[in-house]
Amino acid sequence: MAAPGKVAAFRLPPLPTIGEIIKLFRLKALKQLSQNFLLDLRLTDKIVKQAGELKNAHVCEVGPGPGGITRSILSAGVEQLILIEKDARFIPGLQMLSEAAPGKVRIVHGDILTYKMEKTFPKHLKKNWEDEPPDIHIIGNLPFSVSTPLIIKWLENVSKRDGPFIYGRTQMTLTFQKEVGERLTANPGSNQRSRLSIMAQHLCTVENCFVIPGQAFVPKPEVDVAVVHFTPLVQPKIQQPFELVEKVVQSVFQFRRKYCFRGIEEELRQKKMTGNVLGSTDQPEQTEEENQL
Repeated sequence: MAAPGKVAAFRLPPLPTIGEIIKLFRLKALKQLSQNFLLDLRLTDKIVKQAGELKNAHVCEVGPGPGGITRSILSAGVEQLILIEKDARFIPGLQMLSEAAPGKVRIVHGDILTYKMEKTFPKHLKKNWEDEPPDIHIIGNLPFSVSTPLIIKWLENVSKRDGPFIYGRTQMTLTFQKEVGERLTANPGSNQRSRLSIMAQHLCTVENCFVIPGQAFVPKPEVDVAVVHFTPLVQPKIQQPFELVEKVVQSVFQFRRKYCFRGIEEELRQKKMTGNVLGSTDQPEQTEEENQL
């Protein structure tokens, strides 16, 4: 019995293992959807731990699949968990988890790339952008085919402070191919520095938390997997519209380094724009980001 005045920690009742769920519902990872299952709950607990304190938090999990990370999120004591799953085959197993955690789980059968998150969470959770991040988290073991377009979409949402970031500086803990994770977190001057590095780091603090070996997944992917944590910055490092920054950075990385400024010049000429897109032309000193470009 819980001590007087204390709320007992939430615990899931005994449930079939993830492996048993897969057998029970005859689930099979689909290669065309880049699906890989993570069965080791010690690893799912470790992923969820990177999100920070989740007790009484509101969480959106992307692509829960058979529900390994879902169990770890629920065990962390969240207030509410929204599951967004595109593959209808996983819904019955997720419903079993929902029944084991009454009132805590809401299942959405839909595509995260088109799902509107502006009304996903209660209005009272909203915080000013300058405040600490809201008690809202996005967590997901992302299919490789979706991970890059999805993070670009969310970075644009960060820039415009809409989508899941209408509530404030919502934090994200997501998985990527190891190489993509390295690009997202690459420092200036690194060989891994890329379009993703600049687009992510000018808007967020990005941390490569740890790497999961490919053999931990079923089926085993050909690459290892990185767990990456994002916290939006109060002020972006580049004070320009997202579309312009993305277009210029994309153009820059299509040219060899010695021709990179020719790439910028050509892009600005096409757009009939003047000045330095990453800073005013009347400033003689370049920023660290500009020097990398």
